[in-house]
Amino acid sequence: MIGQGTHPSEDQETTMLRACESPLSRAYDTALLDLDGVVYAGGAAVPHAVEALSAVREGGMRQAFVTNNAARTPQVVAEHLTRIGVPASADEVITSAQSVARLVAEQQPAGARVLCVGGEGLRVALAERGLCTVDSADDDPAAVVQGYGGPELRWGRLAEAALAVGRGAAWYASNADLTIPSGRGIAPGNGAAVEVVRIATRWMREVPEPQVAGKPQPPMHRETILRTGAERPLVVGDRLDTDIEGAHAGGVDSLLVMTGVTDGPQLLAAPPRHRPVYLAADLRDLLAPHPETAGDPESGFVCGGWRARADGGELTVDGEGDAVDGLRALCGAAWAAGGDGGCDLDPVKGLARLGW
Repeated sequence: MIGQGTHPSEDQETTMLRACESPLSRAYDTALLDLDGVVYAGGAAVPHAVEALSAVREGGMRQAFVTNNAARTPQVVAEHLTRIGVPASADEVITSAQSVARLVAEQQPAGARVLCVGGEGLRVALAERGLCTVDSADDDPAAVVQGYGGPELRWGRLAEAALAVGRGAAWYASNADLTIPSGRGIAPGNGAAVEVVRIATRWMREVPEPQVAGKPQPPMHRETILRTGAERPLVVGDRLDTDIEGAHAGGVDSLLVMTGVTDGPQLLAAPPRHRPVYLAADLRDLLAPHPETAGDPESGFVCGGWRARADGGELTVDGEGDAVDGLRALCGAAWAAGGDGGCDLDPVKGLARLGW
């Protein structure tokens, strides 16, 4: 397996978050940081991200910025990061455009025509692999590649993709995120555009499925490890179904930060493949030890000054202290109740007690 990490034990993986006596920035050699919802949102830095990442870099932990957003080139992303106060170079940025371009180049003939439905980042990544991008289904493309194109993506581009797939072109997607965080809220992601093409090709006798390269799929993890050379990586993300699931599939540890799309109820209801190893309010917790969560369903689960239980169909928590510790305790109670599936207990009372 590429990029082995210190994967949690089976018991920890299914019921509790892990403790770490030293700061995470010392326990791991490379932070594989998602961007949207972790470092920035809507173009502006997430609160505390600039200061935290500066301290992380000064402490010797390497940083790689790993994004499912295929719209921009690594150079443009690095320039944006630098402008908001997070100095970065293009070789520290890994995008799903690069991942899908490698996948297409491995499977299609050299110089193959590819119908590109996405932004400049996707076009550049395909060209770097020697593929010829075209704009029409009438150009007889061997493959269709979809990547996030931003709000400027025109309906006609999706029509060309559907026509080409309907004629037998191989179908790829940089990622399948249905949504993407923005400064104004949650907006449609590339997965929503993929669904348009899927719906438009349902008339086919054998309905096609795209090969997806981005998180949580293995091609993205492979691309990241090949480009960073990380030996003890820590995935840092805000999404359970991409960042955390991708880390789980790759056998590496993960930190969920609550600055993006995941909310308390989603975290508590998470099935095993969506459960992070560590939990944080924001990126400052890269610089801190992580407390132990301990207990059992009968006596409750304790973290810091909080004790959480599954009680009469509800999740409850009592105590005082850091609200994140309370959420960690609630995770213990919820995940134990959920077992190998997702927890369906009502989390409202417990989360309200924490002000979450």
